[in-house]
Amino acid sequence: MKQHFLLAEDDENLGALLSTYLNSKGFQTKWVKNGEEAISYFHTFNNAIDFIILDVMMPDKDGFSVAKEIRLTDKKTPILFLTAKSMKDDKLKGFEVGADDYLTKPFAMEELIARIQAIMRRTGDSSLVKDEKLSIGTLDFDPNKSILYSKDGEKKLTTKENALLTLLVRNINEVLDRQATLRAIWGDDNYFNGRSMDVYIAKLRKLLSEDPNIEIMNIHGIGLKLIIK
Repeated sequence: MKQHFLLAEDDENLGALLSTYLNSKGFQTKWVKNGEEAISYFHTFNNAIDFIILDVMMPDKDGFSVAKEIRLTDKKTPILFLTAKSMKDDKLKGFEVGADDYLTKPFAMEELIARIQAIMRRTGDSSLVKDEKLSIGTLDFDPNKSILYSKDGEKKLTTKENALLTLLVRNINEVLDRQATLRAIWGDDNYFNGRSMDVYIAKLRKLLSEDPNIEIMNIHGIGLKLIIK
């Protein structure tokens, strides 16, 4: 059975990418865009929520206020804060209102997953995610095992190859924002990470070239799009 996550993040691009990535890892994720929506969803489905991720700076009600209200009735469900703030006082406040951990933006997806898994181990919830195969033209892709399957065999992907392909496949025929993708996978959208991502895009194109109908398009000035012709 998949774990049910509540994600509250007001940044449209980052929220979409985080939701997609978490779902690809087997976490059934409900994404809301402000604190009031988070509280409303929690009160409606609190018995079904296994993990909560809150951005600190959100409209209507900030993450601290959301966590404080949740902790009035739920002392156990893990809460992880995401924030651009790195001040010691802000981190202390997060733990005071009931957070289990605190992740400062920018961060890499690998670190987010590692922290989630560490919290689950501490709280005794370490249920395994089921294998999943996704079709990409004539190829199959298992994001949980980081393996791309073809008629010639299987290819083990690196962490970043897997993260990037997962986002592309989960958003097939849709444009992925370049800066948001960099922040989600590399943790920062600086020039050097941008060049690194270009290298990984080239690697993925080579891996997918067995099927000539698969194409990773560059959308100038915006981002990337995976299409099946």
